[in-house]
Amino acid sequence: MRYVEFRDAILQALRRRPAGLTWAELRDGLGLPYDRPCQSWVERMEKENGLTRTRGEGRAYVWKLRRKGG
Repeated sequence: MRYVEFRDAILQALRRRPAGLTWAELRDGLGLPYDRPCQSWVERMEKENGLTRTRGEGRAYVWKLRRKGG
């Protein structure tokens, strides 16, 4: 899987679920082949696409997209 495929899949899923998803939900729901996300890809998405990750339940982080204009 290339970065653009990873990015597009994540962005599409998060646009459908504005409340956010955990990595496990994204990985399992999208059938991603990674136990953990590539940190450099995640950092790139934070800078380029407005990805945010905030602490959720337990050790999980909730991935969301920043609202445009806010």
